[in-house]
Amino acid sequence: MEINELTPAEARVWRAFARGEYVDFRAAPDDDPADGASWGPERTVRAAVLRALLLDGPRDSGGIPLLDLAGARITGALALQYATVEHPVRLRHCHFEETPRCYAARLRELNLSESVLPGLVSHAVRVDGMLRMTRARCGGTVRLDGAEIGRSLYLEGVEIDAPDAEGPVLQLNQTVVGADLWAPGLRTRGSVRLTGASVTGTVNLKDAELTAPDGTVLDAQHLVVGSSVTATCLTARGTLDFRGARVPGTLELAHARLSRPGGTALRATSCVIGELWLFGGGRIEGALRLRRARLDSLSLDPAMVPDEVYLNDLTYTALVPHHPAALRLAMLARDGDGYVPHSYEQLTAAYRRIGDDDAARLVQLAKLRRHRRTLRWYARLWGHLQDLAVGYGFRPLRAGAWLLSLLAAGSVAYGLHQPRALKPAESPEFSPVFYTLDLLLPIISFGQETAFAPAGPYQWLGYALVLMGWILASTVIAGVTRAVSRQ
Repeated sequence: MEINELTPAEARVWRAFARGEYVDFRAAPDDDPADGASWGPERTVRAAVLRALLLDGPRDSGGIPLLDLAGARITGALALQYATVEHPVRLRHCHFEETPRCYAARLRELNLSESVLPGLVSHAVRVDGMLRMTRARCGGTVRLDGAEIGRSLYLEGVEIDAPDAEGPVLQLNQTVVGADLWAPGLRTRGSVRLTGASVTGTVNLKDAELTAPDGTVLDAQHLVVGSSVTATCLTARGTLDFRGARVPGTLELAHARLSRPGGTALRATSCVIGELWLFGGGRIEGALRLRRARLDSLSLDPAMVPDEVYLNDLTYTALVPHHPAALRLAMLARDGDGYVPHSYEQLTAAYRRIGDDDAARLVQLAKLRRHRRTLRWYARLWGHLQDLAVGYGFRPLRAGAWLLSLLAAGSVAYGLHQPRALKPAESPEFSPVFYTLDLLLPIISFGQETAFAPAGPYQWLGYALVLMGWILASTVIAGVTRAVSRQ
Protein backbone atom coordinates (compact mmCIF):
# COMPACT_ATOMS: atom_id res chain seq x y z
CA MET A 1 0.00 0.00 0.00
CA GLU A 2 1.38 3.40 -1.02
CA ILE A 3 1.09 6.62 0.97
CA ASN A 4 -0.68 8.36 -1.94
CA GLU A 5 -3.52 5.82 -1.65
CA LEU A 6 -4.35 6.91 1.90
CA THR A 7 -6.82 9.44 3.21
CA PRO A 8 -5.42 12.30 5.32
CA ALA A 9 -6.47 10.48 8.50
CA GLU A 10 -4.82 7.25 7.36
CA ALA A 11 -1.67 9.06 6.28
CA ARG A 12 -1.39 10.56 9.75
CA VAL A 13 -1.59 7.09 11.29
CA TRP A 14 0.91 5.74 8.73
CA ARG A 15 3.54 8.36 9.54
CA ALA A 16 3.03 8.03 13.32
CA PHE A 17 3.46 4.25 13.20
CA ALA A 18 7.11 4.33 12.15
CA ARG A 19 7.99 6.75 14.94
CA GLY A 20 5.85 5.00 17.57
CA GLU A 21 3.72 8.12 18.12
CA TYR A 22 0.25 8.27 19.61
CA VAL A 23 -2.63 9.39 17.36
CA ASP A 24 -5.84 10.63 18.98
CA PHE A 25 -8.75 11.58 16.73
CA ARG A 26 -11.13 12.40 19.57
CA ALA A 27 -12.70 15.83 19.68
CA ALA A 28 -13.05 15.53 23.47
CA PRO A 29 -11.88 12.97 26.04
CA ASP A 30 -15.48 11.92 26.70
CA ASP A 31 -16.30 11.06 23.07
CA ASP A 32 -18.48 7.95 23.06
CA PRO A 33 -17.29 5.28 20.59
CA ALA A 34 -20.87 4.03 20.43
CA ASP A 35 -21.54 7.06 18.22
CA GLY A 36 -18.70 6.07 15.88
CA ALA A 37 -20.99 5.21 12.99
CA SER A 38 -21.60 8.93 12.54
CA TRP A 39 -17.93 9.92 12.55
CA GLY A 40 -16.72 11.41 9.29
CA PRO A 41 -13.70 10.69 7.05
CA GLU A 42 -11.48 12.91 9.19
CA ARG A 43 -11.40 10.14 11.78
CA THR A 44 -12.07 7.04 9.66
CA VAL A 45 -9.37 4.44 9.03
CA ARG A 46 -9.72 1.32 6.92
CA ALA A 47 -8.87 -1.97 8.61
CA ALA A 48 -6.83 -2.94 5.54
CA VAL A 49 -4.50 0.02 6.19
CA LEU A 50 -3.93 -1.07 9.78
CA ARG A 51 -3.25 -4.62 8.61
CA ALA A 52 -0.68 -3.40 6.08
CA LEU A 53 1.04 -1.33 8.77
CA LEU A 54 1.25 -4.21 11.19
CA LEU A 55 2.52 -6.75 8.67
CA ASP A 56 4.79 -4.63 6.52
CA GLY A 57 4.70 -1.05 7.73
CA PRO A 58 7.43 1.60 7.28
CA ARG A 59 10.43 1.83 9.57
CA ASP A 60 12.05 5.02 10.81
CA SER A 61 15.70 4.95 11.76
CA GLY A 62 15.94 5.14 15.52
CA GLY A 63 12.18 4.72 16.02
CA ILE A 64 10.27 1.81 17.52
CA PRO A 65 7.19 1.02 15.39
CA LEU A 66 3.93 1.07 17.32
CA LEU A 67 0.27 1.24 16.38
CA ASP A 68 -1.22 3.50 19.05
CA LEU A 69 -4.56 4.89 17.90
CA ALA A 70 -7.56 6.38 19.72
CA GLY A 71 -10.96 7.71 18.67
CA ALA A 72 -11.00 6.20 15.18
CA ARG A 73 -13.80 4.66 13.18
CA ILE A 74 -12.37 1.46 11.73
CA THR A 75 -14.13 0.19 8.64
CA GLY A 76 -13.83 -3.29 7.21
CA ALA A 77 -12.57 -6.36 9.02
CA LEU A 78 -9.18 -6.27 10.73
CA ALA A 79 -7.99 -9.68 9.57
CA LEU A 80 -4.84 -10.83 11.36
CA GLN A 81 -5.55 -14.56 11.47
CA TYR A 82 -2.36 -16.65 11.43
CA ALA A 83 -0.27 -13.47 11.29
CA THR A 84 2.83 -12.71 13.32
CA VAL A 85 2.79 -9.11 14.52
CA GLU A 86 5.94 -7.90 16.22
CA HIS A 87 4.58 -4.49 17.23
CA PRO A 88 2.21 -3.56 20.08
CA VAL A 89 -1.35 -2.93 18.90
CA ARG A 90 -3.33 -0.30 20.81
CA LEU A 91 -6.72 0.60 19.38
CA ARG A 92 -8.44 2.42 22.22
CA HIS A 93 -11.74 4.38 22.19
CA CYS A 94 -12.32 3.10 18.65
CA HIS A 95 -15.48 2.06 16.84
CA PHE A 96 -15.17 -1.17 14.86
CA GLU A 97 -17.75 -1.69 12.15
CA GLU A 98 -16.79 -5.35 11.72
CA THR A 99 -15.46 -8.03 14.04
CA PRO A 100 -11.65 -8.14 14.31
CA ARG A 101 -10.20 -11.57 13.51
CA CYS A 102 -6.96 -12.58 15.19
CA TYR A 103 -7.37 -16.33 15.58
CA ALA A 104 -4.10 -18.30 15.65
CA ALA A 105 -2.16 -15.02 15.41
CA ARG A 106 1.05 -14.24 17.29
CA LEU A 107 0.91 -10.75 18.83
CA ARG A 108 3.23 -8.84 21.08
CA GLU A 109 0.49 -6.85 22.86
CA LEU A 110 -3.17 -6.09 22.15
CA ASN A 111 -5.15 -3.25 23.72
CA LEU A 112 -8.79 -2.64 22.74
CA SER A 113 -9.77 -0.70 25.84
CA GLU A 114 -12.96 1.40 25.79
CA SER A 115 -13.66 0.48 22.19
CA VAL A 116 -16.98 -0.67 20.73
CA LEU A 117 -16.86 -3.90 18.75
CA PRO A 118 -19.39 -6.26 17.13
CA GLY A 119 -17.38 -9.08 18.72
CA LEU A 120 -13.88 -10.53 18.70
CA VAL A 121 -12.61 -13.71 17.07
CA SER A 122 -9.24 -14.49 18.64
CA HIS A 123 -9.31 -18.15 19.61
CA ALA A 124 -5.88 -19.80 19.73
CA VAL A 125 -4.24 -16.38 19.65
CA ARG A 126 -0.86 -16.03 21.35
CA VAL A 127 -0.07 -12.73 23.03
CA ASP A 128 3.43 -12.35 24.46
CA GLY A 129 2.45 -9.52 26.78
CA MET A 130 -0.93 -8.24 27.97
CA LEU A 131 -4.31 -8.42 26.33
CA ARG A 132 -6.39 -5.50 27.55
CA MET A 133 -10.07 -4.81 26.84
CA THR A 134 -10.84 -2.50 29.74
CA ARG A 135 -14.39 -1.10 29.53
CA ALA A 136 -14.83 -2.33 25.97
CA ARG A 137 -18.40 -2.91 24.74
CA CYS A 138 -19.18 -5.88 22.53
CA GLY A 139 -22.39 -6.69 20.72
CA GLY A 140 -21.35 -10.23 19.86
CA THR A 141 -19.29 -13.17 21.03
CA VAL A 142 -15.77 -12.65 22.34
CA ARG A 143 -13.75 -15.76 21.46
CA LEU A 144 -10.49 -16.24 23.29
CA ASP A 145 -10.71 -20.00 23.76
CA GLY A 146 -7.35 -21.70 23.57
CA ALA A 147 -5.52 -18.39 23.79
CA GLU A 148 -2.08 -18.13 25.37
CA ILE A 149 -1.48 -14.82 27.11
CA GLY A 150 1.98 -14.26 28.51
CA ARG A 151 0.98 -11.70 31.09
CA SER A 152 -2.45 -10.56 32.30
CA LEU A 153 -5.85 -10.52 30.64
CA TYR A 154 -7.76 -7.35 31.55
CA LEU A 155 -11.54 -7.42 31.14
CA GLU A 156 -12.55 -4.98 33.86
CA GLY A 157 -15.77 -3.15 33.11
CA VAL A 158 -16.28 -5.02 29.82
CA GLU A 159 -19.88 -5.23 28.62
CA ILE A 160 -20.93 -8.09 26.36
CA ASP A 161 -24.55 -8.01 25.29
CA ALA A 162 -25.18 -10.77 22.78
CA PRO A 163 -28.55 -12.33 23.61
CA ASP A 164 -28.83 -13.96 20.17
CA ALA A 165 -25.37 -15.51 20.20
CA GLU A 166 -25.04 -19.26 19.84
CA GLY A 167 -23.03 -20.62 22.74
CA PRO A 168 -21.21 -18.63 25.43
CA VAL A 169 -20.76 -14.93 24.78
CA LEU A 170 -17.32 -14.92 26.44
CA GLN A 171 -15.25 -17.98 25.58
CA LEU A 172 -12.10 -18.51 27.62
CA ASN A 173 -12.09 -22.30 27.71
CA GLN A 174 -8.58 -23.83 27.64
CA THR A 175 -7.10 -20.34 27.83
CA VAL A 176 -3.71 -20.02 29.51
CA VAL A 177 -3.01 -16.74 31.33
CA GLY A 178 0.52 -16.16 32.61
CA ALA A 179 -0.50 -13.70 35.34
CA ASP A 180 -4.00 -12.49 36.35
CA LEU A 181 -7.43 -12.63 34.79
CA TRP A 182 -8.67 -9.23 35.86
CA ALA A 183 -12.41 -8.72 35.29
CA PRO A 184 -14.02 -6.69 38.10
CA GLY A 185 -17.26 -5.09 36.95
CA LEU A 186 -17.62 -7.46 33.99
CA ARG A 187 -21.15 -7.38 32.53
CA THR A 188 -22.38 -10.20 30.33
CA ARG A 189 -25.73 -11.19 28.94
CA GLY A 190 -25.10 -14.81 28.13
CA SER A 191 -22.84 -17.54 29.41
CA VAL A 192 -19.14 -17.21 30.25
CA ARG A 193 -16.98 -20.28 29.66
CA LEU A 194 -13.75 -20.88 31.57
CA THR A 195 -13.64 -24.65 31.19
CA GLY A 196 -10.14 -26.02 31.57
CA ALA A 197 -8.58 -22.56 31.73
CA SER A 198 -5.31 -22.06 33.61
CA VAL A 199 -4.52 -18.78 35.38
CA THR A 200 -1.16 -18.47 37.10
CA GLY A 201 -2.28 -15.62 39.36
CA THR A 202 -5.72 -14.43 40.47
CA VAL A 203 -9.15 -14.44 38.84
CA ASN A 204 -10.96 -11.24 39.84
CA LEU A 205 -14.72 -11.02 39.24
CA LYS A 206 -15.52 -8.49 41.91
CA ASP A 207 -18.81 -6.62 41.30
CA ALA A 208 -19.39 -8.56 38.08
CA GLU A 209 -22.93 -9.04 36.77
CA LEU A 210 -23.39 -12.26 34.82
CA THR A 211 -26.79 -13.11 33.38
CA ALA A 212 -27.94 -16.37 31.83
CA PRO A 213 -31.06 -17.19 33.87
CA ASP A 214 -31.97 -20.35 31.95
CA GLY A 215 -28.58 -22.02 32.00
CA THR A 216 -24.99 -21.94 33.21
CA VAL A 217 -23.84 -18.36 33.62
CA LEU A 218 -20.22 -19.24 34.48
CA ASP A 219 -18.83 -22.58 33.38
CA ALA A 220 -15.50 -22.92 35.22
CA GLN A 221 -15.21 -26.68 35.25
CA HIS A 222 -11.63 -27.85 35.87
CA LEU A 223 -10.40 -24.27 36.18
CA VAL A 224 -6.87 -24.18 37.61
CA VAL A 225 -5.85 -21.02 39.46
CA GLY A 226 -2.47 -20.36 41.03
CA SER A 227 -3.86 -18.10 43.73
CA SER A 228 -7.51 -17.14 44.35
CA VAL A 229 -10.83 -16.42 42.72
CA THR A 230 -12.24 -13.15 44.03
CA ALA A 231 -15.93 -12.65 43.29
CA THR A 232 -17.02 -10.33 46.08
CA CYS A 233 -20.43 -8.74 45.41
CA LEU A 234 -20.87 -10.87 42.31
CA THR A 235 -24.39 -11.00 40.86
CA ALA A 236 -25.03 -14.24 39.01
CA ARG A 237 -28.37 -15.07 37.44
CA GLY A 238 -27.79 -18.64 36.38
CA THR A 239 -25.59 -21.52 37.51
CA LEU A 240 -22.04 -21.02 38.73
CA ASP A 241 -20.23 -24.26 37.91
CA PHE A 242 -16.83 -24.90 39.52
CA ARG A 243 -16.82 -28.70 39.17
CA GLY A 244 -13.30 -30.09 39.43
CA ALA A 245 -11.71 -26.66 39.93
CA ARG A 246 -8.36 -26.27 41.71
CA VAL A 247 -8.03 -23.08 43.75
CA PRO A 248 -5.29 -23.24 46.41
CA GLY A 249 -6.25 -19.85 47.84
CA THR A 250 -9.78 -18.52 48.29
CA LEU A 251 -12.93 -18.89 46.24
CA GLU A 252 -14.49 -15.72 47.57
CA LEU A 253 -18.24 -15.29 47.11
CA ALA A 254 -18.74 -12.91 50.00
CA HIS A 255 -21.77 -10.61 49.58
CA ALA A 256 -22.60 -12.41 46.33
CA ARG A 257 -26.13 -12.72 45.01
CA LEU A 258 -26.62 -16.13 43.43
CA SER A 259 -29.87 -17.02 41.72
CA ARG A 260 -31.08 -19.99 39.68
CA PRO A 261 -34.61 -20.76 40.93
CA GLY A 262 -35.61 -24.32 40.20
CA GLY A 263 -32.04 -25.29 39.31
CA THR A 264 -28.52 -25.21 40.76
CA ALA A 265 -27.17 -21.84 41.84
CA LEU A 266 -23.67 -23.00 42.81
CA ARG A 267 -21.98 -26.28 41.94
CA ALA A 268 -18.52 -26.79 43.43
CA THR A 269 -18.38 -30.57 43.40
CA SER A 270 -15.19 -32.64 43.23
CA CYS A 271 -13.07 -29.51 43.57
CA VAL A 272 -10.08 -28.71 45.76
CA ILE A 273 -10.22 -25.25 47.34
CA GLY A 274 -8.23 -23.64 50.12
CA GLU A 275 -11.08 -21.49 51.46
CA LEU A 276 -14.66 -21.12 50.27
CA TRP A 277 -16.36 -17.92 51.40
CA LEU A 278 -20.15 -17.76 51.33
CA PHE A 279 -21.36 -15.03 53.63
CA GLY A 280 -22.82 -11.55 53.67
CA GLY A 281 -25.11 -12.04 50.68
CA GLY A 282 -28.79 -12.79 50.44
CA ARG A 283 -30.14 -16.30 50.61
CA ILE A 284 -29.07 -18.40 47.63
CA GLU A 285 -31.95 -19.03 45.21
CA GLY A 286 -31.44 -22.52 43.88
CA ALA A 287 -29.52 -25.59 45.00
CA LEU A 288 -26.06 -25.55 46.59
CA ARG A 289 -23.99 -28.57 45.53
CA LEU A 290 -20.71 -29.29 47.33
CA ARG A 291 -20.47 -33.06 46.94
CA ARG A 292 -16.96 -34.51 47.17
CA ALA A 293 -15.37 -31.07 47.55
CA ARG A 294 -12.15 -30.81 49.58
CA LEU A 295 -11.83 -27.58 51.54
CA ASP A 296 -9.36 -26.40 54.13
CA SER A 297 -11.84 -23.85 55.44
CA LEU A 298 -15.55 -23.30 54.80
CA SER A 299 -16.84 -19.84 55.70
CA LEU A 300 -20.57 -20.30 55.43
CA ASP A 301 -23.29 -18.01 56.72
CA PRO A 302 -26.38 -20.07 57.64
CA ALA A 303 -28.52 -17.22 56.33
CA MET A 304 -27.23 -17.89 52.78
CA VAL A 305 -27.98 -21.62 52.81
CA PRO A 306 -30.85 -22.43 50.41
CA ASP A 307 -33.65 -24.94 50.90
CA GLU A 308 -31.80 -27.57 48.86
CA VAL A 309 -28.20 -28.61 49.50
CA TYR A 310 -26.05 -31.59 48.53
CA LEU A 311 -23.12 -32.24 50.88
CA ASN A 312 -22.33 -35.94 50.51
CA ASP A 313 -18.58 -36.60 51.00
CA LEU A 314 -17.81 -32.89 51.51
CA THR A 315 -14.73 -32.53 53.72
CA TYR A 316 -13.43 -29.44 55.46
CA THR A 317 -10.96 -28.78 58.26
CA ALA A 318 -12.56 -25.64 59.69
CA LEU A 319 -16.11 -24.28 59.60
CA VAL A 320 -16.37 -20.58 60.34
CA PRO A 321 -17.77 -18.41 61.81
CA HIS A 322 -18.79 -20.23 64.96
CA HIS A 323 -22.55 -20.70 65.16
CA PRO A 324 -24.72 -22.78 67.51
CA ALA A 325 -25.20 -26.36 66.41
CA ALA A 326 -28.91 -25.82 65.81
CA LEU A 327 -28.18 -23.40 62.94
CA ARG A 328 -25.71 -25.77 61.29
CA LEU A 329 -27.97 -28.79 61.74
CA ALA A 330 -30.75 -27.04 59.83
CA MET A 331 -28.48 -27.15 56.77
CA LEU A 332 -27.88 -30.90 57.10
CA ALA A 333 -31.61 -31.48 57.44
CA ARG A 334 -32.09 -29.96 53.96
CA ASP A 335 -29.70 -32.33 52.20
CA GLY A 336 -31.36 -33.55 49.05
CA ASP A 337 -29.64 -36.93 49.46
CA GLY A 338 -31.49 -37.51 52.73
CA TYR A 339 -29.59 -38.88 55.70
CA VAL A 340 -25.83 -38.53 55.01
CA PRO A 341 -23.80 -39.78 58.02
CA HIS A 342 -20.58 -38.28 56.64
CA SER A 343 -21.99 -34.75 56.86
CA TYR A 344 -22.76 -35.16 60.57
CA GLU A 345 -19.29 -36.57 61.24
CA GLN A 346 -17.66 -33.62 59.47
CA LEU A 347 -19.68 -31.13 61.49
CA THR A 348 -18.89 -32.99 64.73
CA ALA A 349 -15.16 -32.93 63.94
CA ALA A 350 -15.29 -29.21 63.18
CA TYR A 351 -16.82 -28.43 66.58
CA ARG A 352 -14.37 -30.68 68.38
CA ARG A 353 -11.39 -28.96 66.74
CA ILE A 354 -12.42 -25.68 68.36
CA GLY A 355 -13.20 -27.32 71.70
CA ASP A 356 -17.00 -27.00 71.57
CA ASP A 357 -17.79 -30.49 72.86
CA ASP A 358 -21.39 -29.60 73.74
CA ALA A 359 -22.12 -28.67 70.13
CA ALA A 360 -20.35 -31.83 68.95
CA ARG A 361 -22.61 -33.94 71.18
CA LEU A 362 -25.70 -32.17 69.88
CA VAL A 363 -24.66 -32.98 66.32
CA GLN A 364 -24.13 -36.64 67.19
CA LEU A 365 -27.51 -36.78 68.91
CA ALA A 366 -29.15 -35.23 65.85
CA LYS A 367 -27.37 -37.79 63.66
CA LEU A 368 -28.82 -40.69 65.66
CA ARG A 369 -32.31 -39.19 65.58
CA ARG A 370 -32.05 -38.67 61.81
CA HIS A 371 -30.79 -42.21 61.35
CA ARG A 372 -33.72 -43.52 63.40
CA ARG A 373 -36.12 -42.39 60.68
CA THR A 374 -34.50 -44.76 58.21
CA LEU A 375 -35.02 -47.88 60.38
CA ARG A 376 -37.84 -50.42 60.65
CA TRP A 377 -40.62 -49.78 63.14
CA TYR A 378 -39.24 -51.99 65.92
CA ALA A 379 -35.77 -50.44 65.61
CA ARG A 380 -37.34 -46.99 65.67
CA LEU A 381 -39.22 -47.96 68.84
CA TRP A 382 -36.00 -49.06 70.53
CA GLY A 383 -34.36 -45.84 69.38
CA HIS A 384 -37.15 -43.77 70.89
CA LEU A 385 -36.71 -45.62 74.20
CA GLN A 386 -32.97 -44.90 74.21
CA ASP A 387 -33.58 -41.28 73.32
CA LEU A 388 -36.27 -40.87 75.97
CA ALA A 389 -34.26 -42.62 78.66
CA VAL A 390 -30.74 -41.26 78.23
CA GLY A 391 -30.68 -39.27 74.98
CA TYR A 392 -28.66 -42.03 73.29
CA GLY A 393 -26.04 -41.71 76.03
CA PHE A 394 -25.63 -37.95 75.60
CA ARG A 395 -28.10 -37.19 78.43
CA PRO A 396 -26.89 -39.46 81.28
CA LEU A 397 -28.57 -37.35 83.98
CA ARG A 398 -31.89 -38.15 82.40
CA ALA A 399 -31.49 -41.76 83.62
CA GLY A 400 -31.13 -40.48 87.19
CA ALA A 401 -34.28 -38.39 86.81
CA TRP A 402 -36.22 -41.44 85.56
CA LEU A 403 -34.87 -43.57 88.42
CA LEU A 404 -35.81 -41.01 91.07
CA SER A 405 -39.28 -40.56 89.59
CA LEU A 406 -40.00 -44.29 89.54
CA LEU A 407 -38.47 -44.70 92.99
CA ALA A 408 -40.69 -41.98 94.42
CA ALA A 409 -43.82 -43.43 92.81
CA GLY A 410 -43.09 -46.95 94.03
CA SER A 411 -42.11 -45.81 97.52
CA VAL A 412 -45.32 -43.85 97.98
CA ALA A 413 -47.50 -46.67 96.61
CA TYR A 414 -45.95 -49.41 98.72
CA GLY A 415 -45.62 -47.16 101.76
CA LEU A 416 -49.39 -46.70 101.74
CA HIS A 417 -50.14 -50.33 100.89
CA GLN A 418 -47.49 -52.53 102.40
CA PRO A 419 -47.30 -56.00 100.71
CA ARG A 420 -47.74 -59.02 102.87
CA ALA A 421 -44.70 -60.92 104.15
CA LEU A 422 -44.15 -64.37 102.69
CA LYS A 423 -42.56 -65.65 105.95
CA PRO A 424 -43.50 -63.22 108.72
CA ALA A 425 -41.18 -64.82 111.25
CA GLU A 426 -38.16 -64.57 108.96
CA SER A 427 -38.94 -61.41 106.99
CA PRO A 428 -36.84 -58.25 107.49
CA GLU A 429 -38.45 -54.98 108.39
CA PHE A 430 -40.28 -53.67 105.35
CA SER A 431 -38.79 -50.57 103.61
CA PRO A 432 -40.85 -49.15 100.72
CA VAL A 433 -37.77 -47.36 99.32
CA PHE A 434 -35.50 -50.40 99.26
CA TYR A 435 -38.35 -52.63 98.10
CA THR A 436 -38.85 -50.34 95.10
CA LEU A 437 -35.09 -50.30 94.47
CA ASP A 438 -35.11 -54.11 94.50
CA LEU A 439 -37.75 -54.03 91.76
CA LEU A 440 -35.99 -51.34 89.69
CA LEU A 441 -32.39 -52.54 89.85
CA PRO A 442 -32.02 -55.84 87.97
CA ILE A 443 -28.72 -56.89 89.51
CA ILE A 444 -28.55 -55.43 93.03
CA SER A 445 -30.69 -57.07 95.74
CA PHE A 446 -31.56 -55.70 99.18
CA GLY A 447 -33.56 -58.78 100.19
CA GLN A 448 -36.89 -56.99 100.08
CA GLU A 449 -38.35 -58.34 96.84
CA THR A 450 -38.01 -62.01 97.89
CA ALA A 451 -39.52 -61.37 101.32
CA PHE A 452 -42.73 -59.58 100.39
CA ALA A 453 -45.47 -60.22 97.80
CA PRO A 454 -47.89 -57.47 96.75
CA ALA A 455 -51.38 -58.36 95.60
CA GLY A 456 -53.90 -57.04 93.11
CA PRO A 457 -52.95 -53.84 91.26
CA TYR A 458 -49.80 -53.45 93.35
CA GLN A 459 -48.56 -56.73 91.95
CA TRP A 460 -48.99 -55.28 88.45
CA LEU A 461 -47.21 -52.14 89.61
CA GLY A 462 -44.33 -54.39 90.68
CA TYR A 463 -44.22 -56.01 87.24
CA ALA A 464 -44.18 -52.58 85.62
CA LEU A 465 -41.31 -51.40 87.84
CA VAL A 466 -39.27 -54.52 87.03
CA LEU A 467 -39.88 -54.01 83.30
CA MET A 468 -38.99 -50.30 83.50
CA GLY A 469 -35.88 -51.21 85.44
CA TRP A 470 -34.69 -53.57 82.73
CA ILE A 471 -35.51 -51.09 79.95
CA LEU A 472 -33.75 -48.30 81.81
CA ALA A 473 -30.69 -50.48 82.47
CA SER A 474 -30.52 -51.66 78.84
CA THR A 475 -30.79 -48.14 77.41
CA VAL A 476 -28.19 -46.83 79.85
CA ILE A 477 -25.77 -49.60 78.93
CA ALA A 478 -26.38 -49.12 75.18
CA GLY A 479 -26.03 -45.35 75.43
CA VAL A 480 -22.91 -45.43 77.57
CA THR A 481 -21.31 -48.03 75.31
CA ARG A 482 -22.03 -45.85 72.26
CA ALA A 483 -20.68 -42.74 73.97
CA VAL A 484 -17.49 -44.50 75.08
CA SER A 485 -16.90 -45.95 71.61
CA ARG A 486 -16.94 -42.43 70.11
CA GLN A 487 -14.19 -41.16 72.37
